[in-house]
Amino acid sequence: MTLVQPLVHDCDPGIDDAVALLLALHSPDLSLRAVTTTHGNVALTDTTRNGLELLAFAGRADVPLYAGAAAPLVRAPVYAPEIHGRGGLGSVTLPETAKQPEALHAALALSQLSREFSGELTVCATGPVSNLALAERLDPGCLARLKEVVIMGGSLDVSAPKLGNVTPYAEFNTYADPHALRVVLESGARVVLFGLNLTRQVRVTRERVAALHALGTPSAVLCADMLADYLNRIEVRDQRVGALHDPCTVAYLLRPELFALEAARVHVNTDEGERAGMTTLEDGAPNVQLATHADEDGVYALLHERLR
Repeated sequence: MTLVQPLVHDCDPGIDDAVALLLALHSPDLSLRAVTTTHGNVALTDTTRNGLELLAFAGRADVPLYAGAAAPLVRAPVYAPEIHGRGGLGSVTLPETAKQPEALHAALALSQLSREFSGELTVCATGPVSNLALAERLDPGCLARLKEVVIMGGSLDVSAPKLGNVTPYAEFNTYADPHALRVVLESGARVVLFGLNLTRQVRVTRERVAALHALGTPSAVLCADMLADYLNRIEVRDQRVGALHDPCTVAYLLRPELFALEAARVHVNTDEGERAGMTTLEDGAPNVQLATHADEDGVYALLHERLR
């Protein structure tokens, strides 16, 4: 008998967040208790609208959405319209929905849900982790009550020609709110970290996008259209191959055997300057399970299985 995992998806949709959310919504072995939105790829008003419209598109308007942090804990907001378009989903426009966000702030919702599902709830965070840090500050011990926090953030591949994807040193989500990630790493939560060192192993190519589009279902076609737009945008920036960043976190929840993890201690630089948001390994007690290797074909096979 398959156990159904209670899940909150904390996100900033965003093209790859949208693919991750659709993967979760099409997986009956995940019980999506809520979506929480944050600033990130685009402004909070846009990420919230995108989240609402994605839920309606997938026929899951029953899932509550809680809007959260409009800005990082300390820094000014940064956005990525050059990758995700001005609205967040590239050139894709979803049908408008009458669905509205809940009145409760996302951080308070996370606190309440962590108590309701103590020891059982997973939070999958695919944007800056501002909401998680706020929840921990409002309710110390909130994150330690979770089963685990699965985060797309950081970059630990010192052999890469370019360590980061927003600066030479930093991954976008961590750069957008490094202080929040530090709060999460110091919370005592079980953190599983998917950095660029992992997600760059799961490549987005024209061939992969065409195969996804060929499935023909509304969600598969939507994902393919968004990823095609993403490839168009990164090719303008002289990149030829993209990475399926955020969906790796949901794929891990569904098929953990597709990934290798190792215990590590990760430090995030909260100083201003050219290395702001940089993540590094350091000596000491582990504070994360770091994803190190991915089965690329297995991740795409899972995506096809759920979206077909």
